[in-house]
Amino acid sequence: MTPLFRKFLGMNWVLFINMIALLTWGIWCIYNASSFREPPLSDKWRDQTIWAGMGFVVYFTTALVDYKWVRYLAGPLYFIGIGLLVVLKFKGVIVNGARSWLFVGGVSLQPSQFAIMAGILALAFVLGDFHRIASVFRHHWLRMLLAAIVAMIPMFMVLKEPALGSAIIWGPVFMSMLLVGSIPMRYIIVLIEIVACVIPMAYAFGLKPYQKARITTYLKMLTNQKVDTLGDAYVANLLQIAVGSAGFDGKGPLSEKVPDHASIHRTFFPKAEAMNDFIFGVIIEEFGFRGGLLQITVIALLLLQCVFIAFYARDQLGRLMVVGTTALMFSNGFMNMGQSLQMTPITGVPMPFVSYGGTFLVMCMFLMGMVQSVWVHRNISAVAKKGRSEDGSESE
Repeated sequence: MTPLFRKFLGMNWVLFINMIALLTWGIWCIYNASSFREPPLSDKWRDQTIWAGMGFVVYFTTALVDYKWVRYLAGPLYFIGIGLLVVLKFKGVIVNGARSWLFVGGVSLQPSQFAIMAGILALAFVLGDFHRIASVFRHHWLRMLLAAIVAMIPMFMVLKEPALGSAIIWGPVFMSMLLVGSIPMRYIIVLIEIVACVIPMAYAFGLKPYQKARITTYLKMLTNQKVDTLGDAYVANLLQIAVGSAGFDGKGPLSEKVPDHASIHRTFFPKAEAMNDFIFGVIIEEFGFRGGLLQITVIALLLLQCVFIAFYARDQLGRLMVVGTTALMFSNGFMNMGQSLQMTPITGVPMPFVSYGGTFLVMCMFLMGMVQSVWVHRNISAVAKKGRSEDGSESE
């Protein structure tokens, strides 16, 4: 049996099957959200299938290669991500008021998604291994400061697109990795206090008027105050109607239980966003409470598998990568589902493996491949400890 095939057999197949279930479910949900529209929207479920096929190549390649390469390539990937955000500033295409997309050879790319993927790898290296190279970073506060700079640069660049949802994701990802990164709690508490002081200024000077309106509208709806359902609260109100009218069983696949299939998401949802940012609203309206519960259960199982793998990581680098990936998946899923249930403001964040999006899907599958690599290589000893006795001679 070759080492590569042994690695393949040693993969966490429960995690893989869980991911396949989410992908299959997502393609079916995208079909429900877009198949009735005019091309090219009607073919988006096919495009998602093609992106998933590309993602599988990335997934298996990443899973079967030892993740120690991150020690050498995390930095270059991070600076590539920053470079793409700089290019986006000058060459990006404005979609729905945000300069978030690059079009290369007819393919749309979202640099903010690449940047956060590279950022997770860079933070894992800074918090897990960098102090071994530069001993000065053994000081906790200095390592935390460097990690904060690594996270803040792309976060503020994404916020200026402006893409509030993608920028917010950096917060839970950074804090989760900081908690696992062997930083004393007293330093983290001081950081939280600083962030609490900065947030009001960021709200006042960093957000566009329409972004502020989303937050204030959410707070008003949460406290049952009067809102403009034909203005700032238009989409939020539609999401509430779609979810509230679904019941336990929903309106059926392809809205078959509704006369002329005229469900809320088919009639009033933004055409391009129903299969992306508002996919959870479509899921509940079509499949009801049980469909929403199924979505929450499957993604929760995926996250629990990731937490399980983090416990078995062979080193701090692998553990931090898994924790960062878990935080990213949780934050995206929570914010996407929360905006449909009036738990969070509308931020335009996609659902992992379910929402339509080529760049985001491939990025998610790459990160899950990294999680698999941590599992597959969990029993491989560090090179510095392998076969060495206390006096430095080779052992049998």
